[in-house]
Amino acid sequence: MAQVDLTAVSDVDTEPGTLPKTMAAWVIRQEREGEPRDAFQVEEIEVPEPGAFEVVVRVMAAGVNYNNVWAALGQPVSVFRYHPEDDHHIGGSDASGIVWKCGPGVTRWKPGDEVVIHCNQASYEDVEVHGLDPLAAPSQRIWGYETSWGSFAQFTKVQAQQLIPKPANLTWEEAASYGLVYFTAYRMLIDQCNLQAGDRVLIWGAAGGLGVFATQLCKITGAQSVGVVSSPEKGELVERLGATGWIDRREYTGMMRKGGESPDEEKARFKESRRFSKAVGEILGAPPDIVFEHVGQATFPTSVFTVKTFGKVVICAATTGYNLDFDVRYLWMRQKQIIGSHFANAYESTKANELIEQGLIRPVLWRTMPFDGVAEAHQLMRENKHLGKIAILVGAPEEGLGKTAEGPGAIHAEVGA
Repeated sequence: MAQVDLTAVSDVDTEPGTLPKTMAAWVIRQEREGEPRDAFQVEEIEVPEPGAFEVVVRVMAAGVNYNNVWAALGQPVSVFRYHPEDDHHIGGSDASGIVWKCGPGVTRWKPGDEVVIHCNQASYEDVEVHGLDPLAAPSQRIWGYETSWGSFAQFTKVQAQQLIPKPANLTWEEAASYGLVYFTAYRMLIDQCNLQAGDRVLIWGAAGGLGVFATQLCKITGAQSVGVVSSPEKGELVERLGATGWIDRREYTGMMRKGGESPDEEKARFKESRRFSKAVGEILGAPPDIVFEHVGQATFPTSVFTVKTFGKVVICAATTGYNLDFDVRYLWMRQKQIIGSHFANAYESTKANELIEQGLIRPVLWRTMPFDGVAEAHQLMRENKHLGKIAILVGAPEEGLGKTAEGPGAIHAEVGA
């Protein structure tokens, strides 16, 4: 395999409207699935041409998410099951960039437009796209995970509906850092739960990628929130983001569901859940109307118990395990609701992005790495050595570029659940 010159990744020898023949890309191939440091390798591959209603974007910066740690590992299933037509996988489900070439039928965008990319794809021909929700379409896929073209390359191919105007108050790396987690949190709270002023919300992992946005959404909506964090420093961050208060989960480790508890162990665990629930109510003034869930097995029994009668538990992930075991009596007898939520559609992503443009919501970014750091960034995530959101410079030669208007940028902080 020919050596790829990574010092020239920020240089492109064509103008918008014309694609170069090849590009540098971090590629996973099925035969080398394994640790990210081994699975990700730089290759020179052909630049894709846009099809109907598609756009090729020059990537200026990309965001790192855990989904491509799974892609590297080939777990729980290989990503090549999702796109068997291609023998390569270019990861990356967050990006900021410049429209470089538009395919037939694209009228809203033109070469030179500065954009961010949301990661939901669906076929234009699926009826669910036209009147229900693209997330309900049989063809629904997450770009950069369930597709072969992602953001860890000089160019990427997307559907035109994935494009959103880049906030002018953000740099390239800031604009690439937030889409997947922020748009997910927006759909969960604003659309799935109809978050209202005066609502009380419990947010697990409030200093993590999803939680920092859930906390800010509660603040600007006029809802109270209590964040569960793992240190006083992270508690101070969520207070800065607008939380009413916070709880250190290390003081309630006994409430965490491990699975397979004996009757006595379950009795002790439930006692700790009650103690935690009481602490939540004391901070909020009453039990929460909404519990923002993404932890899964360890916390879900406590979530169902803690949320108020007729309250809602909304869940988008299960980082501690997806086999949930809880006392269902607290669900049906108190008429609570469990709501599943997955990413966001184009309209929700656009409305959420407007709050960034207005400076009402701010990305939280830990570290920006050069293009040669893609494998390292995913290895850090794999080993849980990262301390927040990581952005990758691609077309942008250095940090701090791309901001063309005044306004608050990202908050730079160490974060985590």
